Amino acid sequence: MADLRGILAAPSTRPNIRFQPTKHKVRAVIPKAFMPEGSLFDRPGGAAAAFVAFLVIAIVFFAGCGKKPLSKAELRAVTDEVVSAAQRVTGRKSEITIRPEVQPPGSGAPAELTADNIYISLADPSQAEALKQALAEIARRHKLSIAESTAGGMIRYDFSRDGNRTHAIHVVTPLAVRSRAPVSHLRGNPQLAIILDDMGHDRAAADSLLALPFPLTISVLPHLPLSAEVAEEAYRRGDQILLHLPMEPEAEGGGPEGVTREEIELRVGMNPDQVNSALEGMLETVPHAAGVNNHEGSRATADLPLMQALMPALRERNLFFIDSRTTAATVAYDAAERAGVPAASRKVFLDDTPSKEAILAQLELAARDASRDGSAIAIGHPRPATIAALAQGVPELESRGIHLVFASELVR
Repeated sequence: MADLRGILAAPSTRPNIRFQPTKHKVRAVIPKAFMPEGSLFDRPGGAAAAFVAFLVIAIVFFAGCGKKPLSKAELRAVTDEVVSAAQRVTGRKSEITIRPEVQPPGSGAPAELTADNIYISLADPSQAEALKQALAEIARRHKLSIAESTAGGMIRYDFSRDGNRTHAIHVVTPLAVRSRAPVSHLRGNPQLAIILDDMGHDRAAADSLLALPFPLTISVLPHLPLSAEVAEEAYRRGDQILLHLPMEPEAEGGGPEGVTREEIELRVGMNPDQVNSALEGMLETVPHAAGVNNHEGSRATADLPLMQALMPALRERNLFFIDSRTTAATVAYDAAERAGVPAASRKVFLDDTPSKEAILAQLELAARDASRDGSAIAIGHPRPATIAALAQGVPELESRGIHLVFASELVR
């Protein structure tokens, strides 16, 4: 770097170069006085070649003179400061979780820590401003950029250096509606659980769902970039988390809305050890899962040996099972019952027809089932029409005495 600085600083050996940033590129402006006859600029294609040469020098110069990336020790030091600030602001009453973001190993290189995700629960929304100021001071002290975004009742602060994110700080305030009366006091009311499947793909859809002011059961697909993030945020807001367990369908090929088939799923012919190992890996990416429901699985849930292999693995982990009933031939509920796993079955699919009017009609059908039978489970997906229908329809059902509950409250 010292040699390069000397070369660029010597007035007798270099032109006066100004680098002007444009929207998508850096443009080199070189005075004509530094383009003598016979120079590279006078040759065919010479101007382009000279530009490339100066651009290379500029890239090397600016890359070398930028701030160094955070080392692992520095990254963790910042994390410790964030945690201490959150504890100080909340009077040590905040629930804080740190989830490292690791770049997978490749070409023989070991996995590398790239960022820390820090989840902070605030019992009092008025603490948010003091925490914001504390985070801004930490970023300033460590020469980090800070960006703030708000969505779904959550505030996120991203720390970065030279465009590389080092920390994502998720500040979540649990919804006051979670302090509802215990179910035992409302046993005479019809109970309806709404499960939202296929979570973990779409950040915007997750934000919209998590902003709804009533209890939801969020079913998260494993091994996706947003699986752990969405599960952690929903749990902290007071929702219930399920593992949306991928299972083999009858038809091969792509899933709904362009979603490709999962690389890891329960398939007919797997033995109990394989099922247990696959389940363990999935649960690692979906924190706080209280239960499981099947994703697809029209072939898998109809296969008794596979279901008999699955249910003991759920029982050992104290997980319940919701049969999504993707086939009339399912044996999953019966297998769960025989294995002593608390279980229930889906009554209504909300959004097979993805229009708001059709979804409202299905929501009304689920409410009638709940009124007739005492309870019902409906399943939908994070689609705009579904979110709009829930926002309109659920408050109306609650005003009629339908009590919205989590799926765990309906298993037996």
